[in-house]
Amino acid sequence: MPHVELKNVTKRYGNVEVINGLSLAVEEGSFTALLGPSGCGKSTLLRMIAGLEEITQGQCFIAGTEVTDVPPAQRGAAMVFQNYALYPHLTVRQNIAFSLSIAGASREVQNKRVGEVARMLRLDELLDRRPAQLSGGQRQRVAIGRALVREPKVFLFDEPLSNLDAMLRVQMRLELAKLHQSLKTTMIYVTHDQVEAMTLADRIVVLDKGIISQVGTPLELYNKPANKFVAAFIGSPAMNFFKAEIAGRDGEAYSLNLPGGRTAKIVSRGGTVPAAASVDVGVRPEHLKLGPAGAANSHFDGKVSIVEQLGNSTLLYVDTPAGQLIVEGEGNLKIAVGDTVGLSLDPAASHLFGTDEKVI
Repeated sequence: MPHVELKNVTKRYGNVEVINGLSLAVEEGSFTALLGPSGCGKSTLLRMIAGLEEITQGQCFIAGTEVTDVPPAQRGAAMVFQNYALYPHLTVRQNIAFSLSIAGASREVQNKRVGEVARMLRLDELLDRRPAQLSGGQRQRVAIGRALVREPKVFLFDEPLSNLDAMLRVQMRLELAKLHQSLKTTMIYVTHDQVEAMTLADRIVVLDKGIISQVGTPLELYNKPANKFVAAFIGSPAMNFFKAEIAGRDGEAYSLNLPGGRTAKIVSRGGTVPAAASVDVGVRPEHLKLGPAGAANSHFDGKVSIVEQLGNSTLLYVDTPAGQLIVEGEGNLKIAVGDTVGLSLDPAASHLFGTDEKVI
């Protein structure tokens, strides 16, 4: 039985529909990320699970019990917000213990639980400080501690790392991963940052305009996107896309006429047969192979317009008959702006998308 389940959930603000008949099942003990661009409905979905937003239609279940109309405090869910939401006049100890205090827990119970949480989050030496005396990462740990102390059935995170700098974000990602491994509690995590989703979650729900585009493990989404939206959103640098014409089909393989006059053969991934002769080809930067211009196995020749040396890898922006393609190569790549290179597709790692943007 799913630990958190949404059945045909719809959310409207007046005439504006932001979630449209969405159903989702989250397994107990899993770390599930809700991923998508700003405005896709992921925070609204999380807030409906928490009870902070009313569900217009549909049902919400937590641990097998329907909580659609249950007040937030009685759902067994704890939420960590993007902006920490700490009480500035209270100490770290008082902030963490606040929900226990409101619930009427004894001082002994409060001290015991706060001590356990503080040790887990390495806040022992900060318990008597106030939020203004803490760094951004420390404040977020206090906010997580305030959620932990309640021993909830499910943790809900609403972009908790967005206000941190890059180094702190990496550190907090590691701490959240360790926290989930030790607690084994169901966690649902909202983010627009695909790196956070890919590194933290064991399952990712990709949302687009209030509907689910695809659900899967990080590698499933990366290697087998169901549609062009998922293919474009997952991966950094983003997947390259260009148009091609179908010249023929041999079993599961499509023969393509590429821009510039050359041909390629790409195997179907089991999607629907395209109704039109034109398709979009998608290939990730690391799956474009560099070679000399004019080589027999080259699919495009192009001129390098930008070189980005990142240390562990080099990104080349190459102007080709198919448009500008991004190529990822080794960190010590000896190619300069203005050089002409040949590019070849990896047929096994290339994707075809029809006019409906679904994978072919």
